Amino acid sequence: MGKSKRKISGTSFLLLITVILFAVMYAAGMVVFSNKGFAKPQMFFNLFITNAGLLVISMGLTIVMISGGIDISVGSVTALVCMAAAYSMENMGQSAYVAVAIALGIGLAYGIVQGILVAYLEIQPFIVTLAGLFFGRGMTAVISKEMISIKNETFLAWANYKIYLPVGSYSKRGKFLPAYIYPTVVIALLIVLLIILVMKFTKFGRSVYAVGGNAQSAMMMGLDVKKTKLKAYILNGLLAGCGGFLFCLNSCAGFVEQAKGLEMDAISSAVIGGTLLSGGVGTPFGTIFGVLIKGTISSLITTQGTLSSWWVRIVLSALLCFFIVLQSVLGNLKKKR
Repeated sequence: MGKSKRKISGTSFLLLITVILFAVMYAAGMVVFSNKGFAKPQMFFNLFITNAGLLVISMGLTIVMISGGIDISVGSVTALVCMAAAYSMENMGQSAYVAVAIALGIGLAYGIVQGILVAYLEIQPFIVTLAGLFFGRGMTAVISKEMISIKNETFLAWANYKIYLPVGSYSKRGKFLPAYIYPTVVIALLIVLLIILVMKFTKFGRSVYAVGGNAQSAMMMGLDVKKTKLKAYILNGLLAGCGGFLFCLNSCAGFVEQAKGLEMDAISSAVIGGTLLSGGVGTPFGTIFGVLIKGTISSLITTQGTLSSWWVRIVLSALLCFFIVLQSVLGNLKKKR
């Protein structure tokens, strides 16, 4: 009985609050903005369409944060991926498949370099990824200071292909309008499912939790702490590259200021989803709801119509502070027990 209570008051309690918060926010939006179409199924699926790239990137941040690290370079990686992909297709005449390879290559390179610096040279993750942030923005500007719109036929076919669903709504004339998603959503959800399975059922997933909980204890258990951290950063880099390409499919362009602040969105999504900044605790499933909460806030403010888009950042930062304080309180209670 006592063990069950401890479990409910810890990670599960944080996840429960996140899920309830999302449900309440979305239900409130359905009631308040029902005349503006917020209650239609398409509005819910739009949360996944607009945040497919963020969802994948947040999975990478969740893994790194559980291992006890951090990565503030993912926004710059996304901008670099978008610009490099756009430049390769529009200025060099490369195919969309080559652009995919470039995106994954950039993410992998970031993951390997930053992983080695953090895991083997033991440089602070914040410093390493801050350097990665500046490098990414700088390289984006080196490729092109002007916005590059993508007109590649294959790329646009991927970006605009609609997958219709058996649910939907009726127009005022009584015509059934099926809801739809894009391939980016399917890819994002498959990656999320894969990450959930990896973190829950594989040796690597268990090692990440052990290293993030207590690196010294993990080492005494025979785990290779440095190798585990390196793998976490490599996987995070790959997910940043993939998420960056999904982001590019949504924007169909590359420009220097793209995805500014995306790293904060990803970190806050993971924290709101129950991932501790100190490491060792978190779940990719919770991060899904963290992303959905961010998307719901954005949708509510957009639907309201008169508030500035900066209110998304303000509300998100307030929620981030709330969850950090809540984590601290729960941590102190656990220590007292």
